[in-house]
Amino acid sequence: MTFPRAESVDICLLLEGTFPYVSGGVSSWVNQIIRAFPQYRFACCFVGSHPRDYGEMKYSLPDNVVHLEVHYLHAEHRTTEKKPLRGDVDMFGKVDRFHRAVRSGRVSAERNQLFSEIIHELDDQGSLSEQAFLHSQASWDLISESYRRYSRDPSFVDYFWTVRIMHAPIWTLRRIAEKLIPARMYHSISTGYAGFLGAMLKRRTGRPLLLTEHGIYTKERKIDLFQSEWIHDNRGLAERNNTEMAYFREKWIHFFEELGRECYQAADQIVALYEANRRRQVLDGAPPERTRNIPNGINLAALQAVRERRPKIIPLVACLIGRVVPIKDVKTFLRAMRTLVDRLPEAEGWIAGPEDEDPDYAEECRALIHSLQLDDHVRFLGFQKMDDLLPRIGVVVLSSISEALPLVLLEGFAAGVPAVSTDVGSCRQLIEGFDQEDLALGKAGAVVGIANPEALGNAVADLLEQPQRWRAAQQAGIRRVEKYYTQRLMFDAYGQLYEQLLSLGSGVRTGEEGTR
Repeated sequence: MTFPRAESVDICLLLEGTFPYVSGGVSSWVNQIIRAFPQYRFACCFVGSHPRDYGEMKYSLPDNVVHLEVHYLHAEHRTTEKKPLRGDVDMFGKVDRFHRAVRSGRVSAERNQLFSEIIHELDDQGSLSEQAFLHSQASWDLISESYRRYSRDPSFVDYFWTVRIMHAPIWTLRRIAEKLIPARMYHSISTGYAGFLGAMLKRRTGRPLLLTEHGIYTKERKIDLFQSEWIHDNRGLAERNNTEMAYFREKWIHFFEELGRECYQAADQIVALYEANRRRQVLDGAPPERTRNIPNGINLAALQAVRERRPKIIPLVACLIGRVVPIKDVKTFLRAMRTLVDRLPEAEGWIAGPEDEDPDYAEECRALIHSLQLDDHVRFLGFQKMDDLLPRIGVVVLSSISEALPLVLLEGFAAGVPAVSTDVGSCRQLIEGFDQEDLALGKAGAVVGIANPEALGNAVADLLEQPQRWRAAQQAGIRRVEKYYTQRLMFDAYGQLYEQLLSLGSGVRTGEEGTR
């Protein structure tokens, strides 16, 4: 497939595992933002794990996406010459000092200066090149000393290869940064690898960096790492403390936390979707004066038209709208449907979202439907157009174990559909309200604990069984989304940010070192 190419752009979006190859809330938001600013020329730099993890593009590129690059962190096979190197002892000493500063948990001018010096030595001719990392005596000595100083795991071999695998993508990101199309500013849609790429670009070019976090990346990676099967606890049974996290899992989490911290330090502006996440960013190292909240917003006029197509009778349909993946905890939704059907035998459960991201999990969900004897009550619909779906359902259900500020709740409210959600992300704020004025609008549904299918099912049944309660929740959701969560409010806020940062970027020469 031929990708669009350009010589330069206004804004380069740094996208890890999302638009245009993955459908869902964050990708929908990216598509929404690009189309909202046709006056700007965008580049999309997609960073993924491996080509086999993604299929065809899920979105058509807007006309103002004039450049697309696609990179895979674990597909690049570079051969380095295996010759012994002494290595730059002084530079690896700086790496050691940087790691000590990271372990202290303190952010300082010295630490930021060390990071800038390290970034500039990662090139193929630099003192910290990939060749030097893989084959130099100085690198070996640093890894060996770190193992003696810090490791709680008996296996040096496991420690050595974990360090190598963990750090290998940094040189891939360095090569991406070196060749990436010139942009007046960069906008990363997460921390993680994309955010670290943004930090590299900021240090290398001096161009402004904007960070938008929909969820907290490190929190989501913790969930992934707890569920992972490729990280093992190598301690013997007698050595193992079941209250502790497996050593290498803990090491990976600290690594992702540090990627995030470096992005926070480099970013000119840091956006969260709601206050609890902004506070979490500050706790994780974001400078408070650079943080702000910009909630997601929806196309109110379009969804008002959808609302007008609703039937007068409340459909006895609970619908989970999202990808069929473990983080959405579809299995809890299915078990909740058993509770709902016991109370309302005519009720149906719909799952509207793609199943191809984790086929094994999707198959487990289908098997669970059969074991719960729900074959006649639960349907997998696949990807659906919201305009067609929302008028036909009675309650939007989220059973997730992690969310940020879900667009599906806002779209459901605007289309006249109440919600029942687990108490994750901003869901309580969206359903019940935030401050006194917001709380006065009423509850747009119900909030229950994570992984509590009985509570989830009963909360849905309470709404569907009581039309007066359901209509009160419907009106509360409509009022809340109209007051606080419109597309116009979101676009105005990002328009101001883009204008401010692009003006900063206009006077910076490519290759100039960043100021922080």
